[in-house]
Amino acid sequence: MFELHHLSAQEQWEWLQRGEVTPRQLVDHYLARIEHFDGGREDGIGAFVTVTADAARERADSLDLPRTAALWGLPFADKDLIDRAGVPTGHGSRLLHGRVPTESHPLVTALDAAGAISLGKTNAPEFGMPSYTESLVAPPARNPWNLSLGAGGSSGGAAVAVAAGLLPFAPGSDGGGSIRIPAAACGLVGIKPSRGLVPSGSGLQSVGGLVVPGAIARSVADAAMLLDAMLEGGDYEFTVRAPHRDDGPLLSSAVRGEGRFQLGVMTTSPWDGDHDIRISPEATDALDVAVREFVAMGHGMEHLALTPDPTYAPNFLVVWQAGASMLPVGDDGFDLLEPLTRWLVHGGRALSARALAEAQLALVEYERSVIRQFASFDAVLTPALAMTPRPIGWYDPVDAERNFAQQVQYTPFTSFANVTGLPAITLPVHETSEGLPMGVQLVGRHGADETLLSLAAQLEAEHPWTDRHPGEAA
Repeated sequence: MFELHHLSAQEQWEWLQRGEVTPRQLVDHYLARIEHFDGGREDGIGAFVTVTADAARERADSLDLPRTAALWGLPFADKDLIDRAGVPTGHGSRLLHGRVPTESHPLVTALDAAGAISLGKTNAPEFGMPSYTESLVAPPARNPWNLSLGAGGSSGGAAVAVAAGLLPFAPGSDGGGSIRIPAAACGLVGIKPSRGLVPSGSGLQSVGGLVVPGAIARSVADAAMLLDAMLEGGDYEFTVRAPHRDDGPLLSSAVRGEGRFQLGVMTTSPWDGDHDIRISPEATDALDVAVREFVAMGHGMEHLALTPDPTYAPNFLVVWQAGASMLPVGDDGFDLLEPLTRWLVHGGRALSARALAEAQLALVEYERSVIRQFASFDAVLTPALAMTPRPIGWYDPVDAERNFAQQVQYTPFTSFANVTGLPAITLPVHETSEGLPMGVQLVGRHGADETLLSLAAQLEAEHPWTDRHPGEAA
């Protein structure tokens, strides 16, 4: 039976434009699904930690922006790491439980200005540090394709909400794969844009320039639509290009899906020398599907291997710990932190200024090295994840170092795109014998986000996933 959430975000926007559905009807539809499948209950799917139903209905009834606004009337939700004034934002931590910010993050302001309507806060792990979403303050984010499996992280709640049809799309943030990992686990499209592209989150405000906002959606075009709206959030001199560009929106590249390009395909990662990285047969099968399709389309394809760099793993950890060192925790708050976060904060605060400076300089040289190695390619294709989605409870809850190693083993192909600032997109192309989605990742040239969207759209056309809905959430 047809329901509104079966429409793409673009189609929903078009229905809103024609008056075939009102913002209030759309909001009520999604709020009903949230209440049915989640609602923050222990037996829910772990998509939301806060639902702001009254505020959403009030905004839907009084939306005074031009109807032509980029996201007019479309529901979304803020990740629990992103402040919205007046809405509890606990960053997935007992340390900040009950915190209510008085100012909104620029990303919130940008999406509000585009006419979107927030339905609440999506589930995130403690301060976004892990690549899975199983915190001590909320139910785990469960993979809608198999509720015994995790959704990945740190934008795990956002991915669950989109995959289960509780939202048409959702913003996320990505510092080491936090958009692409849950998108890949849940059979969605996830895009981390070039560093400096999104005005409300250039990456320059995070240690190592790692963290940028991006989009999670059911289709390449819907992800581009949301990302385009983020670009309208301000005109800052450090962005890759001004928001009102002459070359047209990213959505047009995703819709057209044009061009023939030179691609590399890679199964090595910068973690290979320090961790036992094994690519599962399911991940290899997905990569093989993408390679065959791209070759059949006429794209050039060449295998490459990253030059081994023993400095990457220790220096990435230094920068990750340095970012954790700035978390708002005093000496009396450490007992409220989870073991992984506590380990990262302690490690970061024990670093010397020289150690951090040396690590950052080494990662800058690594960025230059990767860009040189990728110079002859328009994009490089990798597995999205090295394994199938991990069971809930798989990560060691006590031994932080082992926990970190487990995350690397599951997600070895994502963090280098954050270190280098290169755009990257994941999308589903294959399913396992158990019906789980498996995807691939495309990493592009800096500032060439349109190329990635065009390539992803071409691949999506050959292996469409947007009409598939998991289990009871259909």
